[in-house]
Amino acid sequence: MVTKKLALAAVFIPTLLSSLSVYATPAKQPNVLVIVADDLGFSDIQPFGGEISTPNLKKLASEGAVLSNFHAGPTCSVTRSMLLTGNDSHQAGLGSMAEFLQPEQKDKSGYEGHLNHRVMTLAEILKPEGYASFVTGKWHLGATEDSHAKARGFDRSFTLMPGGAAHMDASQMFPGNYKARYFEDGKETTLPTKFYSSDFFTTKMISYLTHDRKKDQPFFGYLAFTAPHWPLQAPDEYLKKYEGHYQEGYEKIRETRLKRMIELGIVPKGTKINNPLMDVFPTWDKLTPAQQQDQSKTMQIYAAMIDNMDHNIGRMIDYLKSTGELDNTLILFMSDNGAESSTPESLGTTEDKNGIREWVDTTFNNTFENMGKKGSYVTLGPQWAQVASTPLPYFKSMLSNGGIHVPAIMRYPSQIKAGQIQAETIHVMDFVPTVLELTQAKRPTHFNGQALLNMEGRSFLPVFKGKTLPERALGWEFNTRRALYKGDWAVQRQAAPYGTGEWELYNRKLDPSYLHNLAAQHPDKIQELSQEWQKYAQRVGVVEAPVRYKYGQMNCFYDQCIQPEFLKTLSE
Repeated sequence: MVTKKLALAAVFIPTLLSSLSVYATPAKQPNVLVIVADDLGFSDIQPFGGEISTPNLKKLASEGAVLSNFHAGPTCSVTRSMLLTGNDSHQAGLGSMAEFLQPEQKDKSGYEGHLNHRVMTLAEILKPEGYASFVTGKWHLGATEDSHAKARGFDRSFTLMPGGAAHMDASQMFPGNYKARYFEDGKETTLPTKFYSSDFFTTKMISYLTHDRKKDQPFFGYLAFTAPHWPLQAPDEYLKKYEGHYQEGYEKIRETRLKRMIELGIVPKGTKINNPLMDVFPTWDKLTPAQQQDQSKTMQIYAAMIDNMDHNIGRMIDYLKSTGELDNTLILFMSDNGAESSTPESLGTTEDKNGIREWVDTTFNNTFENMGKKGSYVTLGPQWAQVASTPLPYFKSMLSNGGIHVPAIMRYPSQIKAGQIQAETIHVMDFVPTVLELTQAKRPTHFNGQALLNMEGRSFLPVFKGKTLPERALGWEFNTRRALYKGDWAVQRQAAPYGTGEWELYNRKLDPSYLHNLAAQHPDKIQELSQEWQKYAQRVGVVEAPVRYKYGQMNCFYDQCIQPEFLKTLSE
């Protein structure tokens, strides 16, 4: 009898467990939070060797992975179009920045100047999966009725629409019709009286997460800081913290950063500094005392902005801890491109001999005492931008490594072992495919009656399981500049004075700071990779056109400027 009962139990219990499993609570979908810094240099934050106080990013790195070989686009909107879609910017509508589209590119597919409908944003993809999506901060991907954040899948949004603005009020970045427009949920809005960009965008994001989703609803959050984009401004308490810093100048800061980067394992032992401005602009000891004072203050403001941004990242992490969601949230922190080198002299049209210098001088209060405060207009300039890129050459707008090789950190405990440095080559357009693998969300082939392009990116989740991803060619093009990476090799082509005007060749593994151009020694490799670039350009739809503006082409340091020869001709 006992045996019979046991036999019945053996049949009944698995059947019961099987039936109960139908009603079991399914595993909660992972949340996704991407945090983007605006114009942050490769070596600025502590996990990448910087001296600027960033304890929250340091902790994020210790609990996750430093992505030491992460690449973005050369400018803000270009990168953001790839980050949100998994496609190349030329496919997504930002083949060039909207502000600088040339006649040959206008009305061409991929050059709409805003997100087009041949691609799909992550917010749009995740919506059918039950996700709530929120964005606060910089958008810069279109202000038309079908391209603002609400139109592209975000449930709640508070966004700066153009490429930048003041951080303490709605003062604009350029003269004329380049207004500092803010949209909330697709409608133009105004700023509160008391406003600081990083603080406000973080508060808004936390508010959306608290009040605008259902209980246990998974979310995609896109916190797009405008720090440390120019004009450089920071709250008084952060400015005060950095008073007296950076008196030692560029060279010592750069050397100290590189030493820490090697110690941390961000760059390999033996890496040398590539400073292409060494013989172009004066070294620190050649500056006048007034110039040294001005330059020290400039870097103090920049550091204060990054410190404050880190504080706000800490607020986001504390919020996720308080809701019990931190470990179920995939967090990616990254910069959208290299540090910004422009100054008022190098901004504006080719007709403006002195750039926007006169507008800045007559519109803003840039006395030494007011630098970095409300009403000031301070830019980082090429010398500190080059320090920010340590040990890489150049900065934002360039396709040299300093323009596109950016700091990135990812945390997700169930898949990413804490404290690792992941050196696999990763591209910003790999983010969406990675999220899709993690969430098992499906991207359709058509959306709103429009056929979608295949994504260019690929998931990089396998690298956290020790797998090596198949070799691929990664291409870039921006305003006639070209680059392509494949395996250990990189080629790039940029006009003088930023390049030779011909294809240059570098071994990324043996020469991570691109000091030695090997084009003459390996003409066969140049031919192979330049042909790969042509395939890339044809596939994504590159439409090249002459450059007819200063931005990203001219670099000035006080009364000394460098620029390509063709730009000199245009301005004469």
